[in-house]
Amino acid sequence: MIVQSNYMNIPIFLFLISLLGMFWNQKNILVMLMSLEMMFLAVSFNLILTSIRIDDITGQIFVILILTVAAAESSIGLAILVIYYRVRSTITVELMDLMKG
Repeated sequence: MIVQSNYMNIPIFLFLISLLGMFWNQKNILVMLMSLEMMFLAVSFNLILTSIRIDDITGQIFVILILTVAAAESSIGLAILVIYYRVRSTITVELMDLMKG
């Protein structure tokens, strides 16, 4: 029988993988955005598991809000990257000084 506390290892593992993706690959902005999305999903998974464990729906409501914000963030971020790529023809993180106001 699988204990419910064993399921908590999966979001922790996902979060650590995404942290490593953020710190090891600081040159490619797309990989950084995917790592950020994976962080959001790991936190959401953890909230759902905790919500099931304590038998409360509040965590699941927060998950819906987190996923909504994550979808909006990724769409705006990708739109900014497309515009930046059209101007600069590259999306390396080191050359992002064009974004300064």
